[in-house]
Amino acid sequence: MDGTSGAAGPPPLPTGKLRFAMPPMHDSVEAERRHRKERLAGALRLFGRHGFEDGVSGHITARDPEYSDCFWVNPFGMPFGHITVSDLVLANSDGQVIEGRHHVNQAAFTVHSRVHAARPDVVAVAHCHSVHGRALSALGELLDPITQESCAFYEDHALYDTYSGVTVDAEEGRRIAEVLGSGKALVLRNHGLLTVGDSVDAAAWWFLSLERSCQVQLTARAAGRPVLIGHRQAVATREQLGGDLVAWINYQPLWQEISRSEPDLLD
Repeated sequence: MDGTSGAAGPPPLPTGKLRFAMPPMHDSVEAERRHRKERLAGALRLFGRHGFEDGVSGHITARDPEYSDCFWVNPFGMPFGHITVSDLVLANSDGQVIEGRHHVNQAAFTVHSRVHAARPDVVAVAHCHSVHGRALSALGELLDPITQESCAFYEDHALYDTYSGVTVDAEEGRRIAEVLGSGKALVLRNHGLLTVGDSVDAAAWWFLSLERSCQVQLTARAAGRPVLIGHRQAVATREQLGGDLVAWINYQPLWQEISRSEPDLLD
């Protein structure tokens, strides 16, 4: 007798009954604003957990859904791990505070406002002085296509190949935005990383992924000679994994973890 014979297993559930998160749609500007602010506070806390904070450096901006030339940002000098929704500051493109109780980092707005102005498709911009991002930037190099994750940035990130100190010049902000072009990320030589996305979730995920990819590249190079993924395969992988929707999906476990373990961020 065949030992594999027996009763058929239960039928599979219809796929329509399975949950799969997608970016939410909002019925009002107020609801969308609240959503962006919640995700911004959560992303800042996650960046703090990952050690991206360095003194008062580091910031994420999120475009307001109603006033497209105004941006929500973390307050100057406040630890990422303490930030709540009510702490966030709204500033215009000149860095002048419109709503909130704190100052903003003017260097942040010199760059971020120019990127937002050049890229109306961008909702959020993230920039921090992360360790491995700074290490790669000190080499003045881009990511190589050596892993599946790094292929998401293949021919979709750029190097700003100059350094002139703390960026407070609006003209330099425009040059940075020009070098970024239509890409999702920028390596600022001797400075760090910058990423953009059509949501806070996407911009935050790209920064996290870019930082880890920098770490992998530096580690692999220290251990030997990394094997590059071929151009055709790298492009195909980027087309599969390099979109902002994929970034949003990848980010959701992180959002669930931070919002459930630290619900006070929503205050």
